[in-house]
Amino acid sequence: MPTDRVDQEPMTPYQYPNPREALPEIVVPHAIPQDERVWVPQAENVSFRPLCLNVSQGYWMNLLRVRKSGVLSRHRHPQAVHGFVLKGRWKYLEHDWEATEGSYVFEPPGETHTLYVPEDVPEMITYFQVNGVMYYTDPWGNGIGYEDVFTKIDMCRKHYAAVGLGADFTDQFIR
Repeated sequence: MPTDRVDQEPMTPYQYPNPREALPEIVVPHAIPQDERVWVPQAENVSFRPLCLNVSQGYWMNLLRVRKSGVLSRHRHPQAVHGFVLKGRWKYLEHDWEATEGSYVFEPPGETHTLYVPEDVPEMITYFQVNGVMYYTDPWGNGIGYEDVFTKIDMCRKHYAAVGLGADFTDQFIR
């Protein structure tokens, strides 16, 4: 921090341009959307709301909404995942903890787990940052599918075109 200047006006914004190569910020009003069409269906009673789809670093940030109980998916992550529960609760069958409203969850690279939403939870919404890929497996670790930022973009484009928002509605989330 330079000591030769004293900021006389604390409310004076930064006076220099940002790097020309810097990506624009994303501000998402109503992250939990008021328009139901913004939720992208992923499976029956499972949808996501994109917030940031970062193609240059291979991660995505979204809200996952589940409106059913039971096992959602079994999957493995080669990179870390971060989650914050906004509504409802869920757990992994492989652990004895439960993620409840207000909980932060760190999922370490290499772990395989089975997401389960309890019977008495009508709706679960969790904010996730997923780095890399979600690799879906059977109980013995055999691969049965995957998702990455590019499959998420494809899902968004198809859904938004189908519901009248236009495929390019997705572009606002891509960095």
